[in-house]
Amino acid sequence: MSKPLLAITQGDPTGVGPETIVGAWSQSAMHEICRAVVVGHPQILQRAVDLLGTGVKIATVAQFEAARDIESSPNIIPCLPCGSDEILAAKPATIDPRGGQAAYDALLVAAKLALARQIDGIVTAPLHKTALWRAEHHYPGHTELLAELCGVRDFAMMLYLPLSQSHSLGVVHVTLHMALADVFRNLTSEAIVAKAKLVDGVMTTLEGRRPRIGVCALNPHAGEEGLFGDEEQRIIRPAVETAKQAGLAIDGPFPTDTLMARARDGEFDAIVAMYHDQGHIAIKLLGMHRAVNITLGLPIVRTSVAHGTAFDLAWRGRAETTGMLEAIRVASLLTKRRD
Repeated sequence: MSKPLLAITQGDPTGVGPETIVGAWSQSAMHEICRAVVVGHPQILQRAVDLLGTGVKIATVAQFEAARDIESSPNIIPCLPCGSDEILAAKPATIDPRGGQAAYDALLVAAKLALARQIDGIVTAPLHKTALWRAEHHYPGHTELLAELCGVRDFAMMLYLPLSQSHSLGVVHVTLHMALADVFRNLTSEAIVAKAKLVDGVMTTLEGRRPRIGVCALNPHAGEEGLFGDEEQRIIRPAVETAKQAGLAIDGPFPTDTLMARARDGEFDAIVAMYHDQGHIAIKLLGMHRAVNITLGLPIVRTSVAHGTAFDLAWRGRAETTGMLEAIRVASLLTKRRD
């Protein structure tokens, strides 16, 4: 079969994940590009089906091998069960360690299948980081957990957003899930160069050409030559020069407020952000529900929605499914172009 086989993890079942999966499954566009199996609890999926009234059937598969030959259909969701029935007692839209455990269990199963090349890629529904920690899994999120499972140390989160038919933007983050107070001591020239190389590679794969990369400053006005901080002079600018010498089409550091506008208008294809919100806020303003989270540096393909568990919307039939469809589309594209 030519269409890639993806595992879609249910994420934290108390959040919007199950609804986004069921909502996306009813769209014929999904089944034109991939085959998929959901990893999670089939009764949770059934609850989402009942809530949304799609009428799709849940087909539980006792062994993964039984799902490999299933043709993708809007009428049937193959589900590979995992985790404990304890999740069925968790209240919707609440931080519950049972939700964190369910998300962890699903990701572990999917990652093992991907590493064994039994599936072509993973798409993850969102987990809640506090619930994950309360379940005694002390990871900042999917990205870091997957990096450990895959045994890699050079990795990054990138948010990817097609802005037009001819222009897409990727934003990679040098530091990620940490307090702002910790960003300064974790920011190094070596880390900036490493993330720039990662974004250069994946954007080349996605777009078919080397990206033009812009690098964010850390301080207001790019530090004003040291007046508002010297990280641009000591850390960021040397990293840009090193990356240039390595052959990357890269420039900066630039003040982030103007750099993001320049990237939006087509001057840059990729941005290297120094910390989480510096990249996330801009890209989500440009396209909150079309942005896709891609983990760079893994030996497997993993994408995700760019939003969280959205407890304010969860289990009310109001979850947005565009992000899940985009994550599935980009995962399918990456699996094809990787090969």
